[in-house]
Amino acid sequence: MSNLATATSVTKQAQTPKLVWEEKKKRSFSNLLRTGMAMLRAHWYLRHVTHLGRKVRVWGKPDIHNRGEMIIGDRVRLFSRITPTELVSADNGRLEIGENTFINHGCSIAAIQSIIIGPNCNIGTYVNIMDNQFHRVEPELRHEIPDSAPVVIGENVWLGTRVVVLPGVTIGAGSVIGAGSVVTKDIPPRSVAAGMPAKVIRTM
Repeated sequence: MSNLATATSVTKQAQTPKLVWEEKKKRSFSNLLRTGMAMLRAHWYLRHVTHLGRKVRVWGKPDIHNRGEMIIGDRVRLFSRITPTELVSADNGRLEIGENTFINHGCSIAAIQSIIIGPNCNIGTYVNIMDNQFHRVEPELRHEIPDSAPVVIGENVWLGTRVVVLPGVTIGAGSVIGAGSVVTKDIPPRSVAAGMPAKVIRTM
């Protein structure tokens, strides 16, 4: 190898750590900027909630209606960039979302009485959680709103895309609900459930 080639190789080796460090600095600043913007959006779009936890982040523009009580825990992440996610707490209703929970885009969560989502949950796209059917089955009574029934989703639950959770349901901690399922009855803790209606496939 010639002296020129050797010198060029040494120079490149010396520059490589510097270039890597500069690239890391750029990425770090970019990530910090994105996080900061997400936190600012949270404070703006969630300004009408009853209690907003620390370091909550929002991407996109969610649809928020709080006429009752809405509690959002620390480090909740709300993605609403592709299709808005809707959070509703009606008169005298209570909606509580536990810390570290992630809610993806296109979801609708409407609490007429009470919906409690535990910490560390993952809510997939287009999930629908309701504590009221909003109409009766009987034709002569369809103008009446039926009674509500509380919904409880335990800690570390994963709801796949397009899951529907109906009134009065409790999903136990650590459970996974398969995509497209309709949950009509309680699911025990640490269960994998799927189907319409959702049934337990196995226990973890």
